[in-house]
Amino acid sequence: MKGVLLKDLYIAKNNIVVTVVSLIVLGFGLSFLLETSALLVLAPAVSTTAVFISITSDAASGWNKNVITMPLSRGRIIGEKYAFYSILAVFGVLAALIPCGILEMIGADITVSSLCLYGAIGMSAALFAGGISLPCAYLFDPEKSQIVFMMSFLASTGMIVALVLFINLFLSVKDHILLTFVIVLGAAALCFFVSYQIAVKVYQRRDIV
Repeated sequence: MKGVLLKDLYIAKNNIVVTVVSLIVLGFGLSFLLETSALLVLAPAVSTTAVFISITSDAASGWNKNVITMPLSRGRIIGEKYAFYSILAVFGVLAALIPCGILEMIGADITVSSLCLYGAIGMSAALFAGGISLPCAYLFDPEKSQIVFMMSFLASTGMIVALVLFINLFLSVKDHILLTFVIVLGAAALCFFVSYQIAVKVYQRRDIV
């Protein structure tokens, strides 16, 4: 699986460089309008687009036919995409911390609490969106899966809002906002894991063309 992951990283390297530069520039731009740490909400979503570039590339190049002849189970092939998605989401958060750190050093008011809060929101949105869109990438053709990917972030926003409202029935979100989004992040991680199990079953039953 390591070799397959390296293949995807190689394909995405240019996209990753563009993502880092864009996040840094956007971070400095946001500092004039909003709290810079809010960039962590967008960063995971922006960085994970490379996963769907790799899926489209695999379909176009015929890689899907080649990889199933390798000594890898279909579960591990799917697991690589999920690992790649997770790595890029975390990478996006780390890239967003660069402008936050620089601005904090020159006097901007950025707290650890705000970084944790916005990071949890961003990762939750990315994991929920990935949980929805990654199985669909193996159900639909590449063009349709790209549409699902974009719509999945709208769906993930709705899921986060619904969870927050549900949690508020038992715990005052206003008074425990960071704890609330840690719980949401845990739910998103669980959704992502369940999605992986579903994607494996879908891929095992699918004919590769």
